[in-house]
Amino acid sequence: MNWQADWGLRFRMFLTMFLLFALYIVFAGVITAYMGGGLLVFAFLFGGMSLGQYYFSDTLTLRSMGAKTVSADEYPQLHASIERLSQQADLPKPKVAVMDSNVPNAFATGRNQKNAAVAVTTGLMRTLDQDELDGVIAHELAHVKNRDMMVMTFASLLATIAFMVVRWGAFFGGGQSRGRGGGGILVAILVSLLVWIISYILIRALSRYREYSADRGAAAITGNPSALASALMKISGQMDKVPKEDMREEAEMNAFFIIPIKSGIVGRLFSTHPPTERRIEQLRELEREMAAF
Repeated sequence: MNWQADWGLRFRMFLTMFLLFALYIVFAGVITAYMGGGLLVFAFLFGGMSLGQYYFSDTLTLRSMGAKTVSADEYPQLHASIERLSQQADLPKPKVAVMDSNVPNAFATGRNQKNAAVAVTTGLMRTLDQDELDGVIAHELAHVKNRDMMVMTFASLLATIAFMVVRWGAFFGGGQSRGRGGGGILVAILVSLLVWIISYILIRALSRYREYSADRGAAAITGNPSALASALMKISGQMDKVPKEDMREEAEMNAFFIIPIKSGIVGRLFSTHPPTERRIEQLRELEREMAAF
């Protein structure tokens, strides 16, 4: 495997974490200053959720998506593919999970290379041939190798906490709605809304770049960028045929999917992924470069 470290991705992950840390400090200060019992609430909320996300991110993500860990007896071909590609990527074999869904998609989760999981949907396995499925799996393994999953998890965590404060601000303020207490709650809610927006922007910027990086990584692992390009075209073409009920249920995981579930013009405008056409162009260019050598 001709694997090359993506320093552009590493710089973006470092910058994202630095900015998120600064955002955490501001967020904690506002919660402490303007909401009753703010410091205790924030420490419990952020500390507890951070530890939970770090140690159980793979389990929590799989459960939230309805994905179940499967054995080699249940899905022998899938296990064989992931084991072979993990060896090619010089990675420990991750947990293998399957989600019963018509949406053709896949995602990786986990806190590090030794504690990771790769999940695919039944719709994906029905849609793709073996080479295309290998390309998608290699893409998810590239996320594991790049270690970008944990950064995305923590970025999403801050956005979740900020959204919870916006939504349940009155409860965090101890039911105060008038006078100074009510004004403090309003300030905390407005700052939380700002934190949520900034977190979303950071997630969107990093997520778009990391998808390009994972596509390049998949090409390095398999040596077959055209297979992933073909898979992306098939998956993208199938999205419009998926029932809207399935899309609503799974759209919350967009940042982790190989192709996001889009909904109208707004969904495309604020997509966490780059346009599929550009990703395919990159893969075609990689194919030409490999052929030249």
